[in-house]
Amino acid sequence: MTQAKTHNFEGVLAVWKPAGWTSHDVVAKARRILGVKRIGHTGTLDPAVTGVLPICVGRATRMVEYLQELPKTYEATLRFGIATDTEDLTGNTVERCDASHLTEASIREAVQSFVGDIMQVPPMVSAVKIDGKRLYELAREGVTVERPARPVTIYEIRIGDVNAGVPEPEVTFTVRCSKGTYIRTLCVDIGRKLGVPAAMAVLKRTESAGLAPEDSLTLEEIASLRESGELGGRMIEADTLIPFPRTTGGQTAASHARQGKAVPFEGLQPKPDEAGLWRLYREDGAFLGLFEADLQGRRLKAVKVFHPED
Repeated sequence: MTQAKTHNFEGVLAVWKPAGWTSHDVVAKARRILGVKRIGHTGTLDPAVTGVLPICVGRATRMVEYLQELPKTYEATLRFGIATDTEDLTGNTVERCDASHLTEASIREAVQSFVGDIMQVPPMVSAVKIDGKRLYELAREGVTVERPARPVTIYEIRIGDVNAGVPEPEVTFTVRCSKGTYIRTLCVDIGRKLGVPAAMAVLKRTESAGLAPEDSLTLEEIASLRESGELGGRMIEADTLIPFPRTTGGQTAASHARQGKAVPFEGLQPKPDEAGLWRLYREDGAFLGLFEADLQGRRLKAVKVFHPED
């Protein structure tokens, strides 16, 4: 393993996180396999949860803040008639009841009622900080604190199997949601709407940063591809995953961009016509960075500059 070869790794890898691993564990293992220092993930998954965990390598780490803002998709199984102190089945049972009176129709209606903008109270086992301390750290100490509700968005819910008419009914569903949505809390809230305790039984993330299971590699596959020299072909360029509009500039634009100067709209194709961030490319397709469109001044202002030659 040469130092030069190590530096060739740059981009995003979609890792399939196994159960029992923390997101930090996965990053640490990937760091050892790749032999790189600059590496980070785009959104924590709980240890019991499996699924897509995008890992940013090299300069792609500068895109983490944008990638983690993208919608995520999960497949979940909700169990009624039981509540735990962690809102999932890994915790201690705090309430149990017979929920066999729930019908399939009432369950489906309750689940679908959560589509849209909703307010959620983060669970005590989350990484949300209250007064500088993460909630899960307080939970380990046996401390429960008041948590303010936060707005999240449920874009879509597709309901799968419903097992009703038993003491602990279950429903499986796929949910597409905004960053910061807690599916375990969604499960509890659905149960509350139906007047029964509820907990998340199973959770799998099937989309993050636009990446799906078919894009993902296990840690074992990453190690094998690293050994065979084929891993570079599985790295995804971070800029291609970010849904900001794209524009291309000539030599003058490229020169300004490299120096962090404002880039005039003249010479750009297409000319930016909406405010916000734009991806700027050189005529040969090289990514120059993210720029903020100043429509009044008719120029792009540098936000994150990338030097293709580096």
